[in-house]
Amino acid sequence: MSFGSVIREKRTEQGIALTDMAERLEISAAYWSRIERDLESPPRDHLIERAAAILGIRMDDLFVEAQRLPPDMRTDMAKVVRAYRRLRSINGQ
Repeated sequence: MSFGSVIREKRTEQGIALTDMAERLEISAAYWSRIERDLESPPRDHLIERAAAILGIRMDDLFVEAQRLPPDMRTDMAKVVRAYRRLRSINGQ
């Protein structure tokens, strides 16, 4: 599932109108609509974080849908890579 479709699904499940979502994020409804329709790349980090909070989605899960690491993990990239490699070797992959 794409970033936009995950956001749209969660938003509609919760009965939040597109315009209400955009207003809470302090962006235009047209821009948010393009994101939900995957006509735009996932937005900047702070909007992903705010959308996760509004929709009750784990922030990490939403960053995964956006195909990027959460900001706090980017500053420790070496540790993230080592932990990932160690986990894969434990699981025999």
